[in-house]
Amino acid sequence: MQIPVMIMAGGKGTRFSCELEKPMALFMGKPLIRRVIDATKQAKKISKVYVVVTSISPKTAEEAQKAGVTVIETDGNGYHEDVQQAVQKLNLVSPVLIISSDLPLISGEFLDEIISKYEQTSKPALTIMIPEEAFRKFGLKAVSLYEHEGKLYAVSGINIIDGKRILEEQDQEVIPSSRPEAVFTVNSLNDLETVKQYIIKTKGN
Repeated sequence: MQIPVMIMAGGKGTRFSCELEKPMALFMGKPLIRRVIDATKQAKKISKVYVVVTSISPKTAEEAQKAGVTVIETDGNGYHEDVQQAVQKLNLVSPVLIISSDLPLISGEFLDEIISKYEQTSKPALTIMIPEEAFRKFGLKAVSLYEHEGKLYAVSGINIIDGKRILEEQDQEVIPSSRPEAVFTVNSLNDLETVKQYIIKTKGN
């Protein structure tokens, strides 16, 4: 199975406290958006890459175009609304992988694993959830927590939906993950520094 991916990159980030568009924040010398695009291009199970932007992320759109991927602009009415609008604009009627542009450690191998898990489920949607303790382990703080089967989780910004049912509420397979690729989400400048320190520490080991 090969499916398209939409990288959501439409905002500056309300908690980023910086005039810079969040997807354009540099991590190890490269904009976040470019790191995520590169990861999707390395995945064997991704057929086409789309970057979803809004009017407030023009530099992100420019960077995505330089990377040779298709850019689609939405109205910026909210994350879920933008997902729905982009899927409809692109006429995507197959499963679609949706990932956030603020995942600096995401890799093609990890994305392939997620798509493989989706192939094994009978449900129309799949979402990756991060256990609360995983954030503490890596020195991060979960932004929003949800209860699932008696445990607290945060959304990872990684999920797969059925494009044909984009306007429906879709039953989803919940996959818990404590992998750094999913846990490290950049919501602030402090998060960027935390990820950098993690990379330095792991390389030192």
